[in-house]
Amino acid sequence: MGNKAERHRAIQEIVRREEIGTQKELVERLRQLGFEVTQATVSRDIAELGLARIALGKGRHRYVLPAADLPENAYEELKRQFGLFVRDVDRGGNLLVVKTAEGHASGIAYLLDRLRRDEIVGTLAGDDTILVVARTEEAAQALEDEFAGLLLEGRALRRALSGS
Repeated sequence: MGNKAERHRAIQEIVRREEIGTQKELVERLRQLGFEVTQATVSRDIAELGLARIALGKGRHRYVLPAADLPENAYEELKRQFGLFVRDVDRGGNLLVVKTAEGHASGIAYLLDRLRRDEIVGTLAGDDTILVVARTEEAAQALEDEFAGLLLEGRALRRALSGS
């Protein structure tokens, strides 16, 4: 059933409404809707649609739509991610290094990129480390202060949610 455009619309709707964390889950969901797809097709669709996979915590992940379709609350999500997964922020010149829990750097870097902040030239993520390139040393200092604040706010939010 359906052509590529219909399948892409269905994928966007599924990702918008449901917590889909793997390509296999997306294949199964599309098949439930009558689309005959393989994992290779879904993998290409994910790349073409610009979907990203972000960490939700406790080993869970979720595909999200590109920046234009992100919730308006991207900054709140960044704060939550900082509180849950960021361990440290350090700066040298115009470079910042953000240390995260293992496996969470790419999701947080994705959110930083989606902010489209002029003072951030770009990010590079490994498994547990993000390199943030700031435009100037002054911008890096301001970002370091902001990230430290996010870290504190996120941790407070985490404590409030856990009831401790």
